[in-house]
Amino acid sequence: MSESSAPAAQLWNLPNALTMLRIVLVPFFIWFFVADDGNYGPWRWAAVAAFVVAIYTDKLDGDIARSRGQITNFGKIADPIADKLLIGSALVLLSAAGELWWWVTILMLVREIGITLLRFVVIRYGVIPASRGGKLKTVLQTVAIFIYLLPWTPAIGWLSILALAVMLLALAVTLVTGVDYIVQAARLRTAGRNPSAGQAGKRER
Repeated sequence: MSESSAPAAQLWNLPNALTMLRIVLVPFFIWFFVADDGNYGPWRWAAVAAFVVAIYTDKLDGDIARSRGQITNFGKIADPIADKLLIGSALVLLSAAGELWWWVTILMLVREIGITLLRFVVIRYGVIPASRGGKLKTVLQTVAIFIYLLPWTPAIGWLSILALAVMLLALAVTLVTGVDYIVQAARLRTAGRNPSAGQAGKRER
């Protein structure tokens, strides 16, 4: 294999293909939700199914990438973007349907979009990988959205309370991890502009 074809081979691997599949599923999820039109019928279940499949690809591509050593810079960037497209669209749809407060959605979207832009701003200095806190945030958001999406939730009191409780916890973790990513980006930028300082910091640790 030539040197020029090596990066392409690394890019087009199974984990990255699953990430792209997750992005492709987003418009289908949106269409299913909108087609239901608040009836909590078959189309709503189709939206739930599309969401679950998309989320499963997120776990699957991560497991495969780690087990096969196929972690790429493209995956580090595209994977969080795919997550944000899916979760962001779900939050907006739930708020537009009157099932979730808009202020919760706005705070989460501002954080998600802001951190995504920040990743691109500092990408010349390095890639900021997803942290454990960031992964916990995604899990909590996913669980909360899944409960909200279930057609049973609006009619069952305790399920609605559970959905709200998990969503508020997800919001808290979302905001805290957002601050942590800002700190990471600042350190990465400082180390990139002053390599000697970065090396000194490593020796101190």
